[in-house]
Amino acid sequence: QVQLVESGGGLVQAGGSLRLSCAASGGTFGIYAMGWYRQAPGKEREFVGGISRGGASTIYTDSVKGRFTISRDNAKNTVYLQMNSLKPEDTAVYYCAAERTPSLRVPQRIDDYWGQGTQVSVSS
Repeated sequence: QVQLVESGGGLVQAGGSLRLSCAASGGTFGIYAMGWYRQAPGKEREFVGGISRGGASTIYTDSVKGRFTISRDNAKNTVYLQMNSLKPEDTAVYYCAAERTPSLRVPQRIDDYWGQGTQVSVSS
């Protein structure tokens, strides 16, 4: 059983930056692909991006490409989401997720385990 704990959310002005962290425990971190999702009020949860087990591959949804970067430090059992040029439409609860996989690629689904979420609010 893997436990995921997000941190780093907060309130920021449009154009600003935040870095979210997701600390994992209870499993061998390096066998999990990791992902970030978000859910805005009244909307369904959406995939933001993912990173492969070793960190060599990343994918992003179109709306965040060029602004958000996912990275991981397997020695620290932590995955990060660097968010730059934030927009009010990025306001949401952000969740990290883990998917156990033998593949070195980012899987289509990353949803074996979930964190509790962290709020990101971007003011205009």
